[in-house]
Amino acid sequence: MLFKVEMTIAIPDTLPAERVSEIKAQEKAYAQQLQQSGKWRHVWRVAGEFKNVSIFDVESNEELHDLLTGLPLYPYMTMSIQPLCRHPSSIREDDS
Repeated sequence: MLFKVEMTIAIPDTLPAERVSEIKAQEKAYAQQLQQSGKWRHVWRVAGEFKNVSIFDVESNEELHDLLTGLPLYPYMTMSIQPLCRHPSSIREDDS
């Protein structure tokens, strides 16, 4: 199952800079692990914002929920999630 996930991050100014750096490093490692596994297929930064647009390929809604809530930055995110399906005019075989 493919999902488009838009993540907007809003880290409070009251969080110590050292803690923010730790969380960002953990987030990067976790995100790269999910990309290597094929679960997080694409990630794009939205220019000028602390936001990204991503494509996830998971087995179920529950798996997506578990992956997203496992993100170290999750407590500071708002998300928009949309299920996707293959477009009949697509020439790509790997987009289902």
